[in-house]
Amino acid sequence: RSYEREELIFNPLHYLSLLEQKVGALDQAAPLAGWILPEGFLTLRRLLEARQGKPGRREYVSVLRLHEVFSAEQVHRGVLDALRLGAVSYDAVKHLILAAIEQRPLRLDLALYPHLPATEVRLTEPEDYNALLSAAVAP
Repeated sequence: RSYEREELIFNPLHYLSLLEQKVGALDQAAPLAGWILPEGFLTLRRLLEARQGKPGRREYVSVLRLHEVFSAEQVHRGVLDALRLGAVSYDAVKHLILAAIEQRPLRLDLALYPHLPATEVRLTEPEDYNALLSAAVAP
Protein backbone atom coordinates (compact mmCIF):
# COMPACT_ATOMS: atom_id res chain seq x y z
CA ARG A 1 0.00 0.00 0.00
CA SER A 2 1.21 3.44 -0.88
CA TYR A 3 -0.12 6.66 0.56
CA GLU A 4 1.29 8.75 -2.26
CA ARG A 5 -1.03 10.01 -4.98
CA GLU A 6 -1.20 8.07 -8.23
CA GLU A 7 1.58 5.70 -7.25
CA LEU A 8 1.33 2.02 -8.09
CA ILE A 9 3.37 -0.51 -6.17
CA PHE A 10 3.32 -4.12 -7.33
CA ASN A 11 4.55 -7.20 -5.56
CA PRO A 12 5.28 -9.70 -8.35
CA LEU A 13 4.66 -12.67 -6.06
CA HIS A 14 1.00 -11.70 -5.75
CA TYR A 15 0.46 -12.06 -9.50
CA LEU A 16 2.32 -15.28 -10.28
CA SER A 17 -0.64 -17.59 -9.69
CA LEU A 18 -2.69 -15.59 -12.19
CA LEU A 19 0.18 -15.55 -14.69
CA GLU A 20 0.49 -19.31 -14.36
CA GLN A 21 -3.05 -19.55 -15.75
CA LYS A 22 -2.58 -16.80 -18.35
CA VAL A 23 1.02 -17.29 -19.46
CA GLY A 24 0.46 -15.25 -22.61
CA ALA A 25 0.56 -12.13 -20.44
CA LEU A 26 4.00 -12.94 -19.04
CA ASP A 27 5.92 -10.44 -21.18
CA GLN A 28 3.42 -7.60 -20.70
CA ALA A 29 2.71 -8.07 -16.98
CA ALA A 30 3.22 -4.70 -15.27
CA PRO A 31 3.84 -6.30 -11.84
CA LEU A 32 6.90 -8.09 -13.23
CA ALA A 33 8.34 -5.06 -15.04
CA GLY A 34 10.53 -3.96 -12.12
CA TRP A 35 11.47 -7.44 -10.97
CA ILE A 36 15.14 -7.86 -11.83
CA LEU A 37 16.10 -11.54 -11.89
CA PRO A 38 19.61 -12.96 -12.32
CA GLU A 39 20.71 -14.10 -15.80
CA GLY A 40 20.18 -17.77 -14.95
CA PHE A 41 16.42 -17.25 -14.89
CA LEU A 42 16.44 -15.86 -18.43
CA THR A 43 18.49 -18.83 -19.62
CA LEU A 44 16.10 -21.22 -17.91
CA ARG A 45 13.11 -19.52 -19.54
CA ARG A 46 14.67 -19.66 -23.00
CA LEU A 47 15.46 -23.36 -22.63
CA LEU A 48 12.02 -24.26 -21.27
CA GLU A 49 10.24 -22.36 -24.04
CA ALA A 50 12.51 -23.79 -26.75
CA ARG A 51 11.89 -27.35 -25.58
CA GLN A 52 8.22 -27.18 -24.66
CA GLY A 53 6.68 -24.02 -26.13
CA LYS A 54 3.73 -22.65 -24.15
CA PRO A 55 3.88 -25.39 -21.48
CA GLY A 56 7.52 -24.39 -20.96
CA ARG A 57 6.43 -20.83 -20.25
CA ARG A 58 3.94 -22.11 -17.68
CA GLU A 59 6.67 -24.22 -16.11
CA TYR A 60 8.91 -21.13 -15.92
CA VAL A 61 6.18 -19.29 -13.99
CA SER A 62 6.02 -22.30 -11.65
CA VAL A 63 9.75 -21.88 -11.04
CA LEU A 64 9.16 -18.20 -10.25
CA ARG A 65 6.47 -19.26 -7.79
CA LEU A 66 9.13 -21.08 -5.78
CA HIS A 67 9.94 -17.57 -4.47
CA GLU A 68 6.67 -17.82 -2.52
CA VAL A 69 8.14 -20.59 -0.38
CA PHE A 70 11.92 -20.31 -0.61
CA SER A 71 14.33 -17.38 -0.42
CA ALA A 72 15.54 -15.69 -3.59
CA GLU A 73 19.04 -17.05 -2.97
CA GLN A 74 17.78 -20.63 -2.63
CA VAL A 75 15.74 -20.39 -5.83
CA HIS A 76 18.63 -18.80 -7.72
CA ARG A 77 21.01 -21.55 -6.55
CA GLY A 78 18.46 -24.20 -7.60
CA VAL A 79 18.16 -22.64 -11.06
CA LEU A 80 21.93 -22.46 -11.48
CA ASP A 81 22.36 -26.07 -10.34
CA ALA A 82 19.63 -27.24 -12.72
CA LEU A 83 21.29 -25.43 -15.62
CA ARG A 84 24.67 -26.88 -14.69
CA LEU A 85 23.23 -30.42 -14.57
CA GLY A 86 21.18 -29.98 -17.74
CA ALA A 87 18.02 -30.86 -15.82
CA VAL A 88 15.91 -27.95 -16.96
CA SER A 89 12.49 -28.29 -15.35
CA TYR A 90 10.44 -27.05 -12.43
CA ASP A 91 10.69 -30.44 -10.72
CA ALA A 92 14.47 -30.45 -11.00
CA VAL A 93 14.82 -26.92 -9.61
CA LYS A 94 12.53 -27.71 -6.68
CA HIS A 95 14.31 -31.00 -6.00
CA LEU A 96 17.70 -29.28 -6.04
CA ILE A 97 16.49 -26.63 -3.60
CA LEU A 98 15.08 -29.23 -1.22
CA ALA A 99 18.20 -31.39 -1.47
CA ALA A 100 20.37 -28.38 -0.61
CA ILE A 101 18.17 -27.44 2.36
CA GLU A 102 18.02 -31.00 3.68
CA GLN A 103 21.70 -31.59 2.87
CA ARG A 104 20.99 -34.85 1.09
CA PRO A 105 22.32 -36.29 -2.17
CA LEU A 106 20.51 -35.63 -5.42
CA ARG A 107 18.25 -38.28 -6.86
CA LEU A 108 17.09 -37.01 -10.24
CA ASP A 109 15.16 -39.53 -12.32
CA LEU A 110 15.53 -38.05 -15.79
CA ALA A 111 13.53 -40.88 -17.39
CA LEU A 112 10.41 -38.87 -16.56
CA TYR A 113 11.64 -36.05 -18.82
CA PRO A 114 12.04 -37.39 -22.37
CA HIS A 115 12.54 -33.86 -23.76
CA LEU A 116 15.80 -33.47 -21.83
CA PRO A 117 19.04 -34.47 -23.57
CA ALA A 118 20.08 -38.01 -22.74
CA THR A 119 23.51 -38.95 -21.50
CA GLU A 120 25.27 -42.26 -21.70
CA VAL A 121 27.40 -43.50 -18.84
CA ARG A 122 29.10 -46.83 -19.22
CA LEU A 123 30.40 -49.03 -16.46
CA THR A 124 34.11 -48.91 -15.80
CA GLU A 125 35.85 -52.17 -16.41
CA PRO A 126 38.97 -53.23 -14.45
CA GLU A 127 40.94 -53.25 -17.71
CA ASP A 128 40.34 -49.50 -18.01
CA TYR A 129 42.35 -48.95 -14.82
CA ASN A 130 45.17 -51.16 -16.07
CA ALA A 131 45.32 -49.11 -19.28
CA LEU A 132 45.63 -45.91 -17.21
CA LEU A 133 48.40 -47.41 -15.08
CA SER A 134 50.39 -48.64 -18.05
CA ALA A 135 50.03 -45.23 -19.76
CA ALA A 136 51.30 -43.46 -16.62
CA VAL A 137 54.34 -45.76 -16.34
CA ALA A 138 55.34 -45.56 -20.02
CA PRO A 139 57.95 -42.85 -20.77
